[in-house]
Amino acid sequence: MGCCRMRFGTKNTTSYYRSVDIRRLRRAGALNPGKVSLWSWSRNGEQTGSIQVHAEENQVRLVYNHRRDDEPWKFENYPVAIDRTPCNYGGSRVWFRCPAKGCGRRVAILYGGEIFACRHCYKLAYESQREAPHDRALRCTQAIRVKLGGSPSLAEAFPEKPKGMHWRTYNKLCVKAGEAQDRCWPPWILKLVVGRRQTGTNVR
Repeated sequence: MGCCRMRFGTKNTTSYYRSVDIRRLRRAGALNPGKVSLWSWSRNGEQTGSIQVHAEENQVRLVYNHRRDDEPWKFENYPVAIDRTPCNYGGSRVWFRCPAKGCGRRVAILYGGEIFACRHCYKLAYESQREAPHDRALRCTQAIRVKLGGSPSLAEAFPEKPKGMHWRTYNKLCVKAGEAQDRCWPPWILKLVVGRRQTGTNVR
């Protein structure tokens, strides 16, 4: 079986950790009791790790090797309980119960370290939570432009209403994109613009 190697650093956001998503497992049929599946991670087309998921009644068993830096490889094999909650319109939603000692949170994603645990146990933030406000605003307005079938570049004209989209929906997206675009300038540029306006200097 492949390895599961994890490096820890100061960049404690979810994007830097390998993860196991119970929703993906369910869609792939990997939660059916008796099913054994192999999942892997890759970067730039090269595999960086793998994990075996053994499905059992009301739990899965995670099997993998891991190490930190140059320490010896360590074999892990432990269960993770599965919980289910009813949906409003029938059926149920599945969750992991975080296996970290003293936790047991109901979560959809576990992140890999010595064990796979929830982001709260590893004190992980989502990537967007570490972004500066103007970066989040820029990402928001670019996402709306792409959603409407246009280019993410703010230098290009705003996309026209896609065929089949209601005008009310389109107008709401226009307003949201415009408000986000107004917030997407870094603070130093805003200070420069305000300063030049106050002194009567033209901004070019």
